[in-house]
Amino acid sequence: MKIGVIDYGMGNLFSVEQALKRLNAEVIVTSDKAQLDQADALVLPGVGAFPDAMKRLQETDLINYIKKTKKPLLGICLGMQLLFEGSEEVMPTSGLGIFKGRIERFKGVSRIPHMGWNDLTLQQTPSWLQNKSLPKDQFVYFVHSFYATNMAQQQLVAAAQYEGVSVPGIVAKDNFTGMQFHPEKSGQFGVFLLREWANGVEETVC
Repeated sequence: MKIGVIDYGMGNLFSVEQALKRLNAEVIVTSDKAQLDQADALVLPGVGAFPDAMKRLQETDLINYIKKTKKPLLGICLGMQLLFEGSEEVMPTSGLGIFKGRIERFKGVSRIPHMGWNDLTLQQTPSWLQNKSLPKDQFVYFVHSFYATNMAQQQLVAAAQYEGVSVPGIVAKDNFTGMQFHPEKSGQFGVFLLREWANGVEETVC
């Protein structure tokens, strides 16, 4: 199985690449659409500010490519946020519009960013977790100051609670999946989620 990690200049590419390689996936890291076309699935990572990321996607001519792809695509952290309609970070900025909802800064909490380990609660079971035995401990590692709000509940897979705020942790729609946390830094449960998503991809392409 070949997974294309989309390199638009704002992702923690090395850690994502290494995590996928540990799952025995062939990984290509590139912004070249012809090379991405050769992949079975795509990963959109992201670290930094939403407007800068959208600008980089525009400069690399990847916006329409991502929006129109039929390949399974996983957005991680900022990469997940970019899949929403827009964000208020720094300045109002339109997103890719795959998921309903907007990215807003945490309000009414004692500490920003939301950083550290938090447990996920499944709201529904995506196809790639069907008939799977989930680990007892479901803690994952978050680092973010903005989160998805006003989203469609049917697109919410799992959430975490942070001082009374329900934080979308995993979202899914059609071939798109998003994880707000960093699965590659989330211990055994993060590896489990990344592996099962990749296994789900492999089942669709075999």
